[in-house]
Amino acid sequence: MKTTVRKLPFYHDLADIFALYAKEPMAAFLDSSLKNDLGKYSIIGLNPYLTLEERDGKFYRNNQPEEGSFEAALSKHLKENHEEHTLELPLVAGAIGYFTYDYGRKFEHIATRHPKKLHIPDAFFVFYDNLIIEDKEKQTLYLTARGELCEPNISLAKIISEIAVCPKQAIPVKGSHPAEFQANFEKEQYKQTVNRMIQYIVEGDIYIANMTQQLTVDSQKNPYDVFRYLRTHNPSPFGGYFNYKDFQIVSASPERFLLMKHNQIETRPIKGTRPRGETPEKDAALRRELQESSKDRSELLMIVDLERNDLNHVCTPGSVRVTEHFAVEEYATVFHLVSTIVGKLQPELDVMDLIRASFPGGSITGTPKIRAMEIIDELEHDRRGLYTGSIGYLSLDGSCDLNIVIRTAVHKDGRYHLGVGGGITCESELEFEYEETLQKAKAVLEAIEGA
Repeated sequence: MKTTVRKLPFYHDLADIFALYAKEPMAAFLDSSLKNDLGKYSIIGLNPYLTLEERDGKFYRNNQPEEGSFEAALSKHLKENHEEHTLELPLVAGAIGYFTYDYGRKFEHIATRHPKKLHIPDAFFVFYDNLIIEDKEKQTLYLTARGELCEPNISLAKIISEIAVCPKQAIPVKGSHPAEFQANFEKEQYKQTVNRMIQYIVEGDIYIANMTQQLTVDSQKNPYDVFRYLRTHNPSPFGGYFNYKDFQIVSASPERFLLMKHNQIETRPIKGTRPRGETPEKDAALRRELQESSKDRSELLMIVDLERNDLNHVCTPGSVRVTEHFAVEEYATVFHLVSTIVGKLQPELDVMDLIRASFPGGSITGTPKIRAMEIIDELEHDRRGLYTGSIGYLSLDGSCDLNIVIRTAVHKDGRYHLGVGGGITCESELEFEYEETLQKAKAVLEAIEGA
């Protein structure tokens, strides 16, 4: 089956178009609201024809239990429906979805002591009959149709008629008060737990690990309104909104986990954060402080080494290299320290082999990865769920683009769930580590209150 791709003769901001579909079952929006080299495209998925998910170790196809594994079924479907395309577009046919952090524990055979409190699938990918793709740089729209649900020209004509005259959405007003939250750690308890993690580092168990606390907010705010506020006032290259069954995901992630195109792989770990300053002088000073921080640089260096090692398991020898190191990136509320690692996947392997070798991302586990994940489960108070997992797409041409799930909230039953954390090394200061988690939560909490 050949996917039909049509370049549209008009242009609207894809966020305005998504307003027409945000309430549609399974509607998905991969949103690059920050306009930079990373945020060139945004994608809407409409009219799902296949869902594959893993729930509590069991595999479901279109919500029906089946024998076999989720990853085997996903890999098989991608291979059997493989379709190359010559366009510059990142995706013309495939699936959009997520892997939770908890899904990734099985790759390393790491059990958890925590019961599941937030009941959502551990991994969930939806194949869409129609995609709307926005090239933000060229201000161009494309519409695709697989023809799985109806004849392509029919679905294309229907969607074009719906979006041709698309109203401009009002810009959400900026607020200044973050929502009140409940944390699963008291402040001193969190600091004591960080100190215990430092002891594991001193004793030689690990070199670095990520420590997380979970926040919940009771709110009747519409999650789509929260998303609109977040993308406006805290734009990001790897954000999105997803209307899944009985829950929604609101994301403004700044971090790419894995990009693969034509077997060329890129990963961009983030380690190191500073808040934005209230004046240009303070802003510049905080940026310089992050750039020159020996603690943050050593933290990022260790994670780069881990992710190089992960990629070397599946990449051709000699192809893995660091192309950018210790770059400072600016976001609305924070600065981040970032590196870029590239490699080339071995020709006999596929995207699921890449994910098995590298997921969960090293920037949100620690090194060595297995021992860090064991300590994380021992010291943290709950499962992470979606937090520090990955959201993105898997293309029928074999490519993928997946983020690290940070700056993200899951909404279910009138409650927002979000995780916040940071990398711990032997140089970590307890008070700073706690305050950094609150700084990372600021954008999402403000969106919930200000929406």
